[in-house]
Amino acid sequence: MNPTPREPAQPPAPPRGVAISGLVFAVLYIVTLVLVRLAVPADPAEPGEWLADPALRNRVRVALHLAPFAGIAFLWFMAVLRNRIGLLEDRFFATVFLGSGLLFVAMLFATVSVAQSVLETFPFGNPGQSGSYTVSRRMAYSLMNTFGMRMAAVFMFVTSTIGVRTAVLARWVSLVGFACGLVLLLAITDYPWITLLFPFWALLVSSYIVYSEVHPRP
Repeated sequence: MNPTPREPAQPPAPPRGVAISGLVFAVLYIVTLVLVRLAVPADPAEPGEWLADPALRNRVRVALHLAPFAGIAFLWFMAVLRNRIGLLEDRFFATVFLGSGLLFVAMLFATVSVAQSVLETFPFGNPGQSGSYTVSRRMAYSLMNTFGMRMAAVFMFVTSTIGVRTAVLARWVSLVGFACGLVLLLAITDYPWITLLFPFWALLVSSYIVYSEVHPRP
């Protein structure tokens, strides 16, 4: 006589404190972006005069030390969102969700690596007409602003779409995500400060999740 198969055990729920990972990512990423924007000119063709100023170099160095922790917190933020979706997860949207989020983190880490190499290659000031500086500067700009931010926009779109389809996010939160993603996708090359929309959106979504866990809806 065959024994009756047991139902699979329900995996333990993640700690409630993990929900603040989005808040951690948003704060770290905002600080990182502000430090970089205040130190480095937005034009990728700039000659690198900021390297001669120790104060500006220190701002960039602090930002580069914070960026990896922002990326790690973003991975936890993705996990919180996916856990909130739970059994309502759709494979099609889940693939785009994971792909765009992981590509954003990869672009962030690649940008940090290129920027760190610039600081170490030119430790004594202005690089002048150095070709290596020009290539590195344009590469860092393209990785983050051209590709990384567009992956962030896709991540906002797909997260908002999942939020509408599954009701794991309030409808107004999803609509804000659609609007911010559209602005980020179309205006990033003209207005560098637009990149702040992504961490502010993550701050909004994470705040909503934390509030929902404290005050669950019936």
